[in-house]
Amino acid sequence: MSMSIKKSFWRHRLHEIIYEADTKTGKAFDITLLFLIIVSVILVALESVESFRLNYSDFLNISEWIITIVFSIEYILRLMCVKKPFKFIISLYGIIDLLSIIPKYISILFFGTQYLGALRALRLLRVFRILKMTRYIGESNTLMKALIASRAKVGVFIFSVLVICIIFGTLMYMIEPDESGFTSIPEGIYWSIVTLTTVGYGDIAPITPFGQFLAAVIMIMGYGIIAVPTGIVTAELSEKSKISSNTQACPHCMTSDHPDNAIYCYHCGELLNDE
Repeated sequence: MSMSIKKSFWRHRLHEIIYEADTKTGKAFDITLLFLIIVSVILVALESVESFRLNYSDFLNISEWIITIVFSIEYILRLMCVKKPFKFIISLYGIIDLLSIIPKYISILFFGTQYLGALRALRLLRVFRILKMTRYIGESNTLMKALIASRAKVGVFIFSVLVICIIFGTLMYMIEPDESGFTSIPEGIYWSIVTLTTVGYGDIAPITPFGQFLAAVIMIMGYGIIAVPTGIVTAELSEKSKISSNTQACPHCMTSDHPDNAIYCYHCGELLNDE
């Protein structure tokens, strides 16, 4: 009985350190892991430089193995401290974790697969999760919710911009001669999009006075249009940011971003701390 209680305690303690950042040990674990992730991605990038790979091949190989072993231990610990390991394995971050460690092991069996090490760059997707301090995880989730909530408004806005580009593109095709580059309506629409977004490649340019006037109008409109989706998302962001959340993760379903006073998981209904 005492062994079971002790095992449950260490399992809960391990979960608290790995999946949460409300404690000093949890923050230290997250920051250390983030440092290793950045180092591993830098090593993968350096390995792609032929001169560096030839001169420092031993250093790269040893460093790669050390980091791979550390990531492997971390992956095993994550499986040990959750009540449903299979659910973590098939989750997005579980797949990313697995993809980040198997390339080095596969390279032992198959020659030439060392280039699969580039898959470790996928670990950068975990930056916001690893920095699971309240402000980082809260803001990342809030931003995602704001983008989802504003998708309809942004979609209508993009459709309106597309209509404007079609109208101006057609006008430029009618006004400008062929030698200016406006040989078809699609060419005119392409020019309108490039000009409206203030990119301005310069491959097509109006030569008539009226065409140049329309170009100036589109350029001025472009500066105003850029600010519209930003304002839409910002309004939703300020609304979503009023909800306070923490880094506590459910040991049953792995759901995070719970309210500060939450006792039960809002996703599965289980106790967040069942010690």
